[in-house]
Order: sequence, then structure tokens, then C-alpha cells
Amino acid sequence: MTVKTDYSQRAEPEFNQIIEKGLNRRQFLKATSAASTVAFFGASPLSSAIAAPKDSKDLIGFEAIPASTEDKVIVAKGYQADVLISWGDPLFRDAPAFSQNADSKAQARQFGDNNDGMTFFQISDDRAVLSVNNEYTNHEYLFAHQGKDMSADDVLKSQNAHGISVVELKKVNGKWEVNLDGRLNRRITANTDMELTGPAAGDDQLKTAADPKGTKVLGTFNNCANGETPWGTYLTCEENFNGLFGSKEQPALNSNYTRYGINTKGAGYGWHTHDDRFDLAKNPNEPHRHGWVVEIDPMNPNSTPKKRTALGRFKHENAALTVNNDGYVVVYLGDDERGEHLYRFVSKNKYDANNPSANRDLLDEGTLYVAKFNAKDGELKGSGEWVELTFGKNGLTKENGFNSQAEVLIFARKAATQVGATTMDRPEWVAVNPKNQHVFCTLTNNKYRGVKANQPVDAVNPRQKNPYGHIVRWMPSGNDHTSSNFDWDLYLIAGNPTVHEGLMAGSENINADNMFNSPDGIGFDNAGRLWIQTDGKYSNTGDFAGMGNNQMLCGDPESGEVRRFLTGPIACEITGLTFSPDQKTMFIGVQHPGEDLAPSHFPDGGNTIPRSSVIRITRTDGGIIGAA
Repeated sequence: MTVKTDYSQRAEPEFNQIIEKGLNRRQFLKATSAASTVAFFGASPLSSAIAAPKDSKDLIGFEAIPASTEDKVIVAKGYQADVLISWGDPLFRDAPAFSQNADSKAQARQFGDNNDGMTFFQISDDRAVLSVNNEYTNHEYLFAHQGKDMSADDVLKSQNAHGISVVELKKVNGKWEVNLDGRLNRRITANTDMELTGPAAGDDQLKTAADPKGTKVLGTFNNCANGETPWGTYLTCEENFNGLFGSKEQPALNSNYTRYGINTKGAGYGWHTHDDRFDLAKNPNEPHRHGWVVEIDPMNPNSTPKKRTALGRFKHENAALTVNNDGYVVVYLGDDERGEHLYRFVSKNKYDANNPSANRDLLDEGTLYVAKFNAKDGELKGSGEWVELTFGKNGLTKENGFNSQAEVLIFARKAATQVGATTMDRPEWVAVNPKNQHVFCTLTNNKYRGVKANQPVDAVNPRQKNPYGHIVRWMPSGNDHTSSNFDWDLYLIAGNPTVHEGLMAGSENINADNMFNSPDGIGFDNAGRLWIQTDGKYSNTGDFAGMGNNQMLCGDPESGEVRRFLTGPIACEITGLTFSPDQKTMFIGVQHPGEDLAPSHFPDGGNTIPRSSVIRITRTDGGIIGAA
């Protein structure tokens, strides 16, 4: 088929010549100074936080903590971190206690593994629900045999450890605790009945022998981050679904499979050996039924989750939803893979705050877009545009391999390439600042940047191989999230100033006391503090010397200051972020402590196996998290 030239493959801008000359940190600061940024953006109030940061005492009210390599969660002075729930803990009164030898039936009634994104929904002063993604499993801990010689029940146990845990909470002595008697407690797994909705539902490429209509699907898995709606539902995002498929045979797999990383080897889960649904030779359409955003009603344990195909199919990180000033719903979406793209969905209909039931299917109709970033020569900022991904427009035609809008959505990655979208350094979480509508996205790292032809160094991805990651932000024109245009700059560039000079040292707001790598989860609190979580290298040597374990930091978007707030145990990722409405309780996740058999025994200590956990954080004085 004929493919237009990828935007990221065009001639390198003058900016790249500056990089090649060895831009040092002071030159970098000069090129992105607050004055030049204000001049460039004109009336836009977007400031340049890359500049030397000012003190943020008025916004960030805690003392920064040092990096750590200890096997525990450490928080800033004046705060307390407690384990709320861990993988394998009972979710129902009649569920068994944690045991590595638990079978599939037990796991279906216990908290799932490797918790990631989550949202807190308050019901009353002393009752709430926490919806939590359970992204994947570590078979080296899930089974005493470490995943070798998987039985049919082992496969089912692994499937039951995936999905979502809906956890009812009650307030006890002023703190939120798990309520095992809560009627809203629920496990959603790889075998839960779900519905495919929106433009792609019923398409031939979503039909299987078990579902000839292409509208009913079993399960959700590899659920990474999340989102929430103002009508009270939870959005869970399917990411690395490809790794669950495989085959002992060698079926022909075209680019519609390989672009999503789907192959016969899979990622070692072995599900296809006992469940034909995951055998590519027997069910070649099944992978197309995964990789979506799923909407769940946490207040109705009997509700059917819905896969909203209008939001496109790719390796979703999170779904950052905002209601525009005119009432249209806008969802920002990152595709977490090296060299993939940033997307935006705009609803066809408006949000009705006075009629919640009218909003239930708002995410079924609308328009999907993908981002192009343009640079101002010699500077790490510029303009951008959202390109529509609609069949019949922008080259998305039969001549270029698309037969319908359903195919545009099912193969959104191919559509993004067709329209020349900018390839990015792994777009992960997106967050919208409640104070000024600026949008932030973590670009966590990319070993292929400047190495693969379709991923050259450019202004928005300014470092070759990029081991540290950075955070891009943009402001929609006129504060209108439905606008086709935006202005952008870089909020920060992570790096190690104790090892490197130039861009590898990071931006001016990164120093020896707050350095980190691979920003991943981000979110704002009500005051506009930006919380940054990391999923990077924890070797504490070489390029990563002095960074310690993964961590969570807090940033002031206006001054640029960044302070370390929390450090996690050995070999973990810090992920997932949600607050109680009064902002006095924060919930975060500790995922995969002891990854690759690293020596962690978190959270139980002794000689126990490590377990992913949700952590409840409060202030010892009962105050607002992060405030002075």
C-alpha cells in the first residue's frame, strides 16, 4: 500500500545542529528562558519551568527526602505510609488469606497482582470505593514452580490475577480501611463478560466463532493506567495485551499483528497452551478485541464493562478526561511504546451535568485525533496540531489500506503513521492541570531515538537513545481542548548532573538532590501540584548512580521546582495515584517489588515473597497532602 512520508522522518531542523554542537545546560536554559517563552507564546500564560526553579514553599509544603535503596516505603517528614491491601489479600469475607499455593478459585476472590492505576470514589463521609488495575503477574512469585510446566488451573489463576479489583472502603478511626463485607467488592478478570461498543463493534475483524456478532468479549488484561468520568465511572486502559497471545503453530501474521507486537512466542505466560482463545492459529481475530479503553460502573457489581472502541486501539497508558468549557468531553491518550503517538478524543455530544444517565454512552461517539509537534528552530518548544483520524480524510482511504472507520480505529497505529503523526519517546500518563488547562505527558525513555530511521532526534524528543525521559506540556489554543492547535514546551528533562553534562544532565530544575529517571505516572491534586512517579532503572550505578530505588516527586508547574516525596522498596515501580476528595489521603501503588528475583521482601519482611501493594498516605497532623 502507499504510505505518506512519516512526519518524524522529514529533514532534521536547525535545532538538531545545536544538539550536535553540544548544548550545555546554561545554553539550554538561555534557549528556553521564561522571557523567550512568554514572547513566543504571546498572550498564552505558559511559563518555562525548565528555567532555574524558584522556591515553591507556598505550594510544596514538605521537606525533600534523599534517594534510598532500602526495602521499604519512605515518605517525607510529617507523613505516614501504611499498606492498605496487597496482592492475594482477601477481597471478600469468605475468601482465603494469601498463600502462594492458592488456586485459581481463591485468586478470583482475592486482590489481583501488580496493581497500577486507580481511582477513589467517595460515597459518603465514611464509605468509598477504590477501583484498582491489576496489570499483570510475575510468575516467579505467583507460582512456587515459577511458571514452569503450567497446568490449566495455573493459566486460570494467572488470568484471575489480572484485571481490576473494586475494593469497598470504610473509615475507621479517621482512616480508610478495606471493608470485606462491602457489597460493591468485585473482581473483574480475563474471563469477565464484556461488551464491545462504538464504531468498531460488530466489524468482521472483531468476530470469532464464540462471538459471531463481534459485540461480546471475555475479559480485560494488562490494564495499565486509568481515568474517571464526571458521571461516576472508571476507565481502565489495556496496554501490553499482545504478550498474552501465542501459538505452537506458525500462522501468517501481517503488519496488522506485528505493529502491535503480536507473535507466536508471546511473553511467556503460556495461556494459549490451555486456552484456545489465546492461540493465534485458532482465533486470529481475538487480539483485535483487546487494546481498548474499558468503562466500568464501580457502583454496580452486576454491570457489564464496555470496551469503548471510539477511543482507538493501541497500547493505552491512561485516559485523561476533561470537560471542555463548551461541554464537550475530551480524552487525552498515550500509546506506551517507543516511537508511538499521542491521541485525543472529542465527543460528539455534550456532557449534561443535570442528567447523569444521559452521559453513559458519551464515549461511543466522537472523533479521534493524533498529535503532530512542530518546532521553533533552535528551541525546545513550538506549535502543534491534532490530525483527524476519520475514514475518507487525510489519506485514510481504501487506496491506503483502510476500508471503514472501524478499521481506522482497530488499527489506529497504522492510521497515525498514514497521517504523519510525530513519533514519541513512549507516551505514558497524561494529566490536565485544574488551574490553567495545561496538559502534561510523561515520555519515559526510548533506546531507539536517533537509532531507528522513523525516530530521529527532534525538538520534542531531543536526546539520542534517551535513557532518562522527559515531560512535555501543551496548552490548547484559547484554552479550548477541542481546538486543532496547541503550543508546547518541555516542563523538564530528567537526567543525571553528577555523571553527565549537556542534555544528559537534565534541565535546570534537575539537580543531585532530586534527580530521577523514567517519569511514568503523573497526576495533579486540587491545588495544582504535579505528582511524578517513576518506573526506571534502579541499579544506582553508572548512568543511574545516586538515583536509588524508584520514587515519587512533587513539582510546581509555575516555578519549576521538583522535590522528592517518597521512595519505594527494592526493584519496584511507583505507580497509581488518587486522592480522597478532602485531599487528606493519598493512595499510591508499589508494583512488582523484587522484580526478576531481586532481594525484596516487601511488605511483610522476613523471608516472605514480595507482593505488590496499595499504600495509604496521610499526614500525621491530619492536614492536606503536599500543602504547607
